[in-house]
Amino acid sequence: MNVDNTIAQMRKGVLEYCVLAIIAQGEIYASDIITQMKDAKLIIVEGTLYPLLTRLKNMGLLDYKWVESVQGPPRKYYVLTKNGNLFLEQLHNAWGELNEAVKITTKKSKS
Repeated sequence: MNVDNTIAQMRKGVLEYCVLAIIAQGEIYASDIITQMKDAKLIIVEGTLYPLLTRLKNMGLLDYKWVESVQGPPRKYYVLTKNGNLFLEQLHNAWGELNEAVKITTKKSKS
């Protein structure tokens, strides 16, 4: 039995939450989001991140601004909107409850 698919699905399930949490730390460029995710061992590629960012923007959770770059074209920096911060707070609460439920249900019995 191959567990890789299940692990990949678990990681996908927390992707939105983690991306929003990273953006909540302050204005950030997409490649820096990818770097932070990789540093946390949550691998994400541009083909996954950009559609996610677009969806979150369309939901009113993100905004962005263009910043000129001395090393090339302007860069798009993302920030959370007020609704984005509220949504992230709800995800944070839900994650805490889910994490606790998983701990309880997977706790090994003491013999």
